[in-house]
Amino acid sequence: MTELSGERIVVIGGGFGGLSTACYLADAGAEVEVLEKNEQLGGRASRLERDGFRFDMGPSWYLMPDVFERFFSNFDRSPADYYSLTHLDPHYRIFFKDGDSVDITPDLERSKARFEEYEPGAGEALEEYLEESRRTYEIGMEHFVYTDRPRLRDWVDPTVLKNARGITLIGSMQDHVEGYFSHPKLQQIMQYTLVFLGGSPNNTPALYNLMSHVDFNLGVYYPEGGIGGVVDGFVSLGEELGVTYHTDHPVTAIEGRRGGFRVETDGERDEFLPDLVVSDADYAHTEQELLPPEKRQYDAEYWESRTYAPSAFLIYLGVEGDVEELAHHTLVLPTDWEEHFGKIFDKPAWPDDPAYYLCVPSKTDDTVAPEGHSNLFVLVPIAPDLDDSPTVREWYRDLVLDDIAENTGVDLRDRIVLEELFSVSDFAERYNSVRGTALGMAHTLRQTAVFRPPHRSKAVPGLYFTGSYTTPGIGVPMCVISGEHTANAVIEDHATDVPEATTSDD
Repeated sequence: MTELSGERIVVIGGGFGGLSTACYLADAGAEVEVLEKNEQLGGRASRLERDGFRFDMGPSWYLMPDVFERFFSNFDRSPADYYSLTHLDPHYRIFFKDGDSVDITPDLERSKARFEEYEPGAGEALEEYLEESRRTYEIGMEHFVYTDRPRLRDWVDPTVLKNARGITLIGSMQDHVEGYFSHPKLQQIMQYTLVFLGGSPNNTPALYNLMSHVDFNLGVYYPEGGIGGVVDGFVSLGEELGVTYHTDHPVTAIEGRRGGFRVETDGERDEFLPDLVVSDADYAHTEQELLPPEKRQYDAEYWESRTYAPSAFLIYLGVEGDVEELAHHTLVLPTDWEEHFGKIFDKPAWPDDPAYYLCVPSKTDDTVAPEGHSNLFVLVPIAPDLDDSPTVREWYRDLVLDDIAENTGVDLRDRIVLEELFSVSDFAERYNSVRGTALGMAHTLRQTAVFRPPHRSKAVPGLYFTGSYTTPGIGVPMCVISGEHTANAVIEDHATDVPEATTSDD
């Protein structure tokens, strides 16, 4: 067996990538300290608690439960040791802006019947699509997600070529979905998950049809305590393994190299002296702000040329009474959403006919709002780097609340008892997020797999990266897996062989 016994490792950033990496490294014997800039752990999975309301500020969908089962099983534990899960029914509700609506439920036969109402043969097409999605998911997860392939030559070995046969790796999601469904609403239903990957139907590879298996077949769940409850589970596991956490410790500089790092902070302790460093902070921020120019892998031009995932305009709302028309997860979509995506990726601007998401955890969890009230937030994907001055925010807030009233039948405007706005500049300030992106680098064909920045720094021995900028990419499950990849790289580079323990009958 191999161990990192005696290695002192600092993990910068307490998002899911950092928390995951810390657990694996501590389990391998390292002394691990996590430095978090903000007042709480979780990174973008922060919580807002005020006046009896509790909001997940970022991720709110618990998808890919198998990833969490696998993570905890690596430490001889299960998610149930830390939180319970509720299977949502419906998984989510969609309001189209022409007055139509549809529920996506755990009942596949019901979904097939609903698809058939839109287009003859669409029910059977859905079953065929989901079978391909299942196959892509199983092959993709086993051979291209759980297995890290950091070099181009890792992608041309016989095993990869054999397993890639029969799954769609290139081409756009738009072209792929059009091969199954002609009705634009059905295309939207099969593509809405691209928002979670930070892309659009035209710039995301068809490989990501696997997300429909996640959506329809694996199901959508609500964890006890929300996604914040999952953060608590990861932190508790880390503590059991010996990880030490420091909040309110923004890192200001990384100096040195393997065996002699100096990590400077504005926290109570102003410096840490580890042997190795892992950064879960925004990759561009780490390179451009924390490292001196001679120790950066990429220059400013590289980061300027990347395609970034959307930012978001968020309204956190505590309201009087119920919001009966809304499900736990609700999507509101224009019948033609090309204009919205165009204002994110092509000609950045505030969408005047937005597609957006509403989350109402109080539908499932009565601890997130005072009695007689509802807890919800609204998320509108928008282009990163937009001006979100107070005047713009107030204008857009009114536009969105008007749109909700018109298209869902829920008028929130005279029932609000708590309200907070969060947008582009907040992502930049709170999370050191380049351009205020909410997610990181988008999953375009040229920014997928080996084309994402590496886990190992090519410029500083002993410096590693984890999180959404690295493989496998964006989303909580992917960041959890990225932590495993990063830890494996550290172990491969620095662990020492330790004899297996033996027993004797002497």
